[in-house]
Amino acid sequence: MKIIPDESARLRLMPLAKLAAAPKWQHETMRALREPAFLWVTHGQGRINIGGSTRGFHPHNAIFLPAGTMHGFQAMTRVQGTIVYFGQAHGLDLPQMPLHLRLRDATRHAEVAHLIDAVQRELDGGRPKAQQAARHQLGLLAIWLDRHSQDGEDESTRATPSLNANERLTARFSALLEREFGSSLNVTDYATALGVTPTHLSRACRASCGRTALELMQERRLFEARRMLLDTSLPVQEIAHRLGFSTPGYFSRAFTQRIGKPPSAYRKSGADPSRLR
Repeated sequence: MKIIPDESARLRLMPLAKLAAAPKWQHETMRALREPAFLWVTHGQGRINIGGSTRGFHPHNAIFLPAGTMHGFQAMTRVQGTIVYFGQAHGLDLPQMPLHLRLRDATRHAEVAHLIDAVQRELDGGRPKAQQAARHQLGLLAIWLDRHSQDGEDESTRATPSLNANERLTARFSALLEREFGSSLNVTDYATALGVTPTHLSRACRASCGRTALELMQERRLFEARRMLLDTSLPVQEIAHRLGFSTPGYFSRAFTQRIGKPPSAYRKSGADPSRLR
């Protein structure tokens, strides 16, 4: 697969409200991060699709996404909380599987809030070795996650519910898509690699997350196209090539049909000024 350029991710925190307020393509598109992320919800509700399984989230939900986990996020009401982005060079022993913890005990709520506040204070304090201190605090959050990933209490509702057959297939497709979206593979190629028919794959995807396999492919490619148009100076022809389009003209037509303006005009307009950084 061709390497898609991306800025080096660093440890940082962001209000969950900022993600919810960003253009929909930034959080509703099924995609994966190249770093782990931890979402702590304190207000509001919505839906999150993790690897093909859609579930609701509410206040006092803690969600951990390992690097490379395909997911999409949708806020249904005003959402508040914090997202912790671990960065790519975090050096921590983190859970290998996604977690969705529904914490009912107020003591547990306070634990999470305290850990996040400690990281934020170090990052905002401007004191010597602040990044180093923040990473030590992040290590405590990693330990908290590890403990809860092994916790069988009802309070956690078994972090990651068992997936049905459609969700398991969609999760496998999502992981493969995240690795190969920059190639010229089509739905038939993906289905063959997964040992199923294209029809079966698309039905499983639609049943799991309301999108066909082709729609997931198109959304993922166009997400990356928008990101590269807005955040890099790569020529349109090079973007088309890196995303596996056969010709720049085909890329331009596909982009215009879905977005409403050609790639060059989209870049020139500086669309979505509220996009996430």
